[in-house]
Amino acid sequence: MPIQLLPASAAAFAPRSTVNVVLNSKVEPWLTQTLKRINRVKRPLNSVPQHYRCLTETLSGKNAIWSLASIMVPKAPDSELRRDSNPLVEALFNYQLIHLEAYIVHVDMVSQHEVAFKLTPETIEALIEYHKDIYSIDVSASTWEWPEKEMQLKKLQDEFVQAVNRYVFRTGVRALEGLEEEGAGELLEGRGEDVKSAVMGLFHPLLPPPPRIVDVVRPAPLLPNSPGSANWWQPGHHISQAHPAPVESWRVIPSTPSPTIVTCGETSPSFWSTMGVNDIQLPSPTPSISQPYNTTSQYYSPPPQAVAPIPSLPLPSVLAQQCGSSAVHGGYGGGFGWDSGFAPQYAAFT
Repeated sequence: MPIQLLPASAAAFAPRSTVNVVLNSKVEPWLTQTLKRINRVKRPLNSVPQHYRCLTETLSGKNAIWSLASIMVPKAPDSELRRDSNPLVEALFNYQLIHLEAYIVHVDMVSQHEVAFKLTPETIEALIEYHKDIYSIDVSASTWEWPEKEMQLKKLQDEFVQAVNRYVFRTGVRALEGLEEEGAGELLEGRGEDVKSAVMGLFHPLLPPPPRIVDVVRPAPLLPNSPGSANWWQPGHHISQAHPAPVESWRVIPSTPSPTIVTCGETSPSFWSTMGVNDIQLPSPTPSISQPYNTTSQYYSPPPQAVAPIPSLPLPSVLAQQCGSSAVHGGYGGGFGWDSGFAPQYAAFT
């Protein structure tokens, strides 16, 4: 129901006044039976104005106080409560009941079909006292300290005072079935649980400020020309560099071998007779498939590890064309003759 439909007596800190009653052109039968039940003196209830007058006078009486619900709260802060092994003893000495009592300020049976209750001044005072003397101390002890903590706690108490004075409980108009003599009554059909949940929702927690996000400043790396890195190089310390072992120039074979035409002047019979298979340094990387190893030895030996392909060598026919027929038959001194040891070396490579 919009707030403007409520009477002035429903506003915060407003004193109690006559109940605002709005009835329909036809009165519900249950309302007529309720009014007849609570009246000691029989009054005529044959028209809408008679129902209006009876209901207004009954609900506006000084004793027309309704019991909405009861909440159990501690009697003292948590640090001052009595500790006992018997939970019944702790309940008796450490807890108390606050009865939530209210009076009716508005009855609408035309548009909203609801009744509005406002807490009594005694109930409001009891709730404010509990919030200030017990609840605030407990929430303050359960949070860490920060500079504005006392100011925030004071603000929390002021907000609760305003909220509890503004609180108005609204429920269906059929709640008037719990009406008793002199306008008092009690909520039926579990409506008291709604009141209890709403009142306990007014006790807000004390929220500390969120932690501040601090940017982590990482130191810049020291450069050689910066003042802090003046001593990073010590003249006495030398960094040892790994130098490859000296290798004879005639043993190095390029990684990508290519066929080389050898002239007669560059060849020598001692080159083939002194160089063995194991003396050749193989290129890298090794191929995934290696050639099968055949041997003419009498005994079989396991194949060697996968090795890189052997560089191609010029065939005797190529040498023969370049050096002439005399080089093949060993006519020239120092030539590559077939009978001077070239055939066994060539067979080993193939």
